[in-house]
Amino acid sequence: METKKGSNSEIGGFGKAGWVIIIYCLLMFWFYVGMVNDGTNITAPAVASKLGVESGTVVSMGTISGIVGVLFFIAAGQINRKLGSRLTSGICMIVAGAAYIGIGLSNSITMYTVCLCFVTGSVMSAGYIAGGTLVAEWFPKKKGIVMGYTTMGHNLASAFYVPFINALVSYFGITRGVVLPAVLSICLGIVGLLFIRNTPQERGQYPDNVTEDVYKTEYFTDEVDPDGGWTTAKLLKTKELWLSAITTGLFQIVTVGVMSQLVVRNQQLGFTQATSIKIMTVVALIGVFGSWVVGVIDQKLGTKKAMIGFALWYMVALISNLTEKTIFIYLSIFMIGMAIGGSANFTTSLPAAIFGRHGFSKVNSVVFPIQGFVTSMCFVINGLALNIGGSLRGAYVVYIGVLLINIFLISLVNEHRYNRDYHSDVNI
Repeated sequence: METKKGSNSEIGGFGKAGWVIIIYCLLMFWFYVGMVNDGTNITAPAVASKLGVESGTVVSMGTISGIVGVLFFIAAGQINRKLGSRLTSGICMIVAGAAYIGIGLSNSITMYTVCLCFVTGSVMSAGYIAGGTLVAEWFPKKKGIVMGYTTMGHNLASAFYVPFINALVSYFGITRGVVLPAVLSICLGIVGLLFIRNTPQERGQYPDNVTEDVYKTEYFTDEVDPDGGWTTAKLLKTKELWLSAITTGLFQIVTVGVMSQLVVRNQQLGFTQATSIKIMTVVALIGVFGSWVVGVIDQKLGTKKAMIGFALWYMVALISNLTEKTIFIYLSIFMIGMAIGGSANFTTSLPAAIFGRHGFSKVNSVVFPIQGFVTSMCFVINGLALNIGGSLRGAYVVYIGVLLINIFLISLVNEHRYNRDYHSDVNI
């Protein structure tokens, strides 16, 4: 292998090939948030209107798709182990695009739910299972800041996907309005199949784009089996597996729950739909910077400390929103914006910190289905809040409680427990 110059910078120096991976993962996250989360601010009411059902009923189908999606995640995890992240991510993005067209064509709540299951399962598998493995393989010690960059895709989706899909659905209707983003998703999948590589060595560089000397002296270079010594049974008996999956899933409950109905929440606070969409765009643009900040904090202080600080920040943001006072509403808009990319950062950063890159595809194949199941609970929380109370206020109270519980769980984490790049004597 050719020796690359590399960089010792903690927050940069990824190399051209590394930036290709980062941008690819960013775009997969863009489609995930647009298709599954924030875009439902527009598509869910449009589908509800088309089918003649309550909006809360359509929203709550997200929980069903999330639970069914767990089966997709399990299957995708195994495919990712066998075929690699390039093929897994490419195929999943193509499937997601095709199923998104089905959402527009749906003429019953059953058809909508089935299509949503395929969209959710495939696009989340692409971004988190395949994409998470790419990040762990390419950037094992820079994964904090790298996730700060890739999760900008979440924020950019909130900023631009919502007005994008709103314009398409308003002009063409839900049936034809979803076609363009679906085709773009398929195109990204094809690009991934052609140009993405599973490991940095396939592009002639070392993990984190370090020099050969640094790699040999500061990284674990002994041969291990592809699964890193892990089996599903061993992982399910490991405390750190459950802590990493549940704590990151709880953060996602809050973020997905807030962002998937932020336009609706702002309308309940007295804003018009047009203004609410603009506010969501502002929140998301703030979040682009927020994702980077959370990534830097993760890189500098460590994932565990970053997560505790993040939870406290998020609690203050939601409490401010619940006051329903103008000045605190705007404060909450800023604070939520700074936070929305952070929770997605931790979904890969924490498992990668604990377990390292060796056998990460195996670890992630078990972690992410649990994360996905936990995350899916946000849709039933929002749906019940809308159908029973007619407002999302009750959901926000629940989310504050979730964050408080999460702080306790995070305090139990041993951050580098099984990471061979930090401990050469790891015993599995």
